Amino acid sequence: MPVEIDGTTYYKVSEASQLSGVSRSTVHRWIREGIITGGKLRNRNGWRLFTKEDVDAIKAEAGKVWRESDS
Repeated sequence: MPVEIDGTTYYKVSEASQLSGVSRSTVHRWIREGIITGGKLRNRNGWRLFTKEDVDAIKAEAGKVWRESDS
């Protein structure tokens, strides 16, 4: 379930991956490889939190990967 902090909605990795159609492991790998920069904020349990903009960036990267592999 998304959490709201100071008027901004944040999503955990599982939620961000589900919204973007990319697996959790891919999101983690893309962060490790510097492909995406979201998820820098963490909650008190240490879980990464993503904004709507972060989720949109994941979607954009996923679309880019598919377009490149289709050609």
